[in-house]
Amino acid sequence: MKQYYVYIISNIHNTTLYIGVTNDLQRRMYEHKNKLLDGFSNKYNLTKLVYFEIYEDINEAIKKEKGIKNLLRRKKNGLIGSKNPRWLDLSEGILSVRASSILQDDNAWH
Repeated sequence: MKQYYVYIISNIHNTTLYIGVTNDLQRRMYEHKNKLLDGFSNKYNLTKLVYFEIYEDINEAIKKEKGIKNLLRRKKNGLIGSKNPRWLDLSEGILSVRASSILQDDNAWH
């Protein structure tokens, strides 16, 4: 079953937000953190995952992404604060899971 993620990333000072949708949050965060994507997130150094939701239907995910984008900044802040009051970087855990799975796959070939 496919999963889709609506996510919000910020910079270290939490002054700028980017809202996106992806089918692979681990890969997307790796790309953001390693500056592999040109554009807004790279320009404003947005590398901290502060919020995400999981959907099984891409259309619902896109609808939610658009809805969040249309919110006032204070409402976006409230949404993030409701799930992540300290605005911690939530990508730490998911990237370590990705790294360990890559290492396991690599070791299978040796």
